[in-house]
Amino acid sequence: MLDDVLQRVEKRLEAVGLSAQAASVKAGLSKDAIRNMQRAVQQKGRAGVSTRTITALAPVLETSVSWLLEGEGEENSPTSGGIVSVMGYVGAGAEIEPDFEQTPPEGLEEIQVPFPLPAEMIAFQIKGDSMLPVYKDGHIVIVYREQKRPLEAFYGEEAAVRTADGRRFIKTVMRGVDGVNLFSWNAAVIENVHLEWIGEIFAVLPRSSIRHIDRKGGIQGRLRIA
Repeated sequence: MLDDVLQRVEKRLEAVGLSAQAASVKAGLSKDAIRNMQRAVQQKGRAGVSTRTITALAPVLETSVSWLLEGEGEENSPTSGGIVSVMGYVGAGAEIEPDFEQTPPEGLEEIQVPFPLPAEMIAFQIKGDSMLPVYKDGHIVIVYREQKRPLEAFYGEEAAVRTADGRRFIKTVMRGVDGVNLFSWNAAVIENVHLEWIGEIFAVLPRSSIRHIDRKGGIQGRLRIA
């Protein structure tokens, strides 16, 4: 069985253009995870293969767990989960100051979520507790990368926003006297600010329900508690 699984793993390594070590690290495993499988086959050992290892490798190899383990289904059919880039923090009681942030265009890391996603999604990690109980500190909020509706359509809705001076929040957007007011459930209102971008919320997930794919690097930014 291990021999067959390894053949399928190696086939997908070639298809996605990754070395055994790079794929293992990208999957969050030991850098020798695939090498150990190869050694076991070469030495004709009786070692099996961990389902956890294959589950971690499947999205990196752009295939399914069932195909890697059993050869069932289509080779290049990915798992049902989606992969999205985490672009930094969004404040819910903490004020994110991106002037001090160095985030690469592709994001700080990629995560896999347990359901399919449209291609135009990005994610942020929530910082602060002013939007409890729904938006908890450390949770991941997935939003549309591009603003798809006019400002007026968001009045009364929660959204991720970036202000004209570069701060990021997750707030309820309301009409203001001069600009918009940003409401929290557990903090004072931020009045009359102008928005540069509004990210419509697609999903909110606890960190425990997602899987880390790849750390991109960069600095998450300086926080100021508001």
